[in-house]
Amino acid sequence: MSINKTISLGEQQTLLVVKTTDFGVYLATEEGSNDKVLLPKSQVPEHTKVGDTISVFIYKDSEDRLIATRMTPTLVMGQVNKLNVKEVGTIGAFLDWGLAKDLFLPFKEQTDKVRQGEQALVTLYIDKSNRLCATMKVYEYLSTDSPYKRDDKVSGMVYEISDQFGAFVAVDEKYSGLITRQQLFEPVRVGQIIEARVSNVREDGKLDLSLREKTHIQMDDDATLIYNSLTANNGFIPFNDKSAPEAIKKEFNLSKNAFKRALGRLMKENKIRQDEKGSYKL
Repeated sequence: MSINKTISLGEQQTLLVVKTTDFGVYLATEEGSNDKVLLPKSQVPEHTKVGDTISVFIYKDSEDRLIATRMTPTLVMGQVNKLNVKEVGTIGAFLDWGLAKDLFLPFKEQTDKVRQGEQALVTLYIDKSNRLCATMKVYEYLSTDSPYKRDDKVSGMVYEISDQFGAFVAVDEKYSGLITRQQLFEPVRVGQIIEARVSNVREDGKLDLSLREKTHIQMDDDATLIYNSLTANNGFIPFNDKSAPEAIKKEFNLSKNAFKRALGRLMKENKIRQDEKGSYKL
């Protein structure tokens, strides 16, 4: 078993037992090293002796001291994972990651306010005080080598929403995806699990996503939506193919192009007619 060259905060690593005490064993990268970390007695395997190697995770205890544990956290440095929010305090939230000391998520590292009992998609970072913390800003940590291709159906968590770009999605909680602002025809929120269609795979491997089906399939659903609206409003709606895009989106959550395609379908089927006032059910 190879021994790690440095003791690294937030990582699972194999270290050498260099000293035994009544309260645990000290681990290091090599004999004689001044860089040591304690593995408490309750976690030391039976019959452990100097010269043995042990796989541990390195973090800091409640007194901010570097410490080792044989427990396996649900998140290590460089990974992204969903963690349960145990508590929200005055300076941030605390997440359950499988260790005795909860993981701190500062308010400034939240892309939206988290709530107790919900889940947050996070990765680890080391703050200016050399402490392990969580951040919801996971964009740089998501993979771009997904197995998905255009028109595949995918599932993922919304982890950030940008007025400029749209909704950022972690597909399978690990691949980089985006629902562009132009494709957001229904509200989504940070932390929401969404089902989407891959509308494009970019050259860099990132996924463009759509909450809508392919055009010819979606047109049927849109036409049904409009026809049902006509039925519910005594056969008339004050919308036609000249209506403002903003008004159409507000009323139907459709783009103007999608609305016009659906109207065209209904007119072709002789189910509606339209004039300058709006559309009528036949």
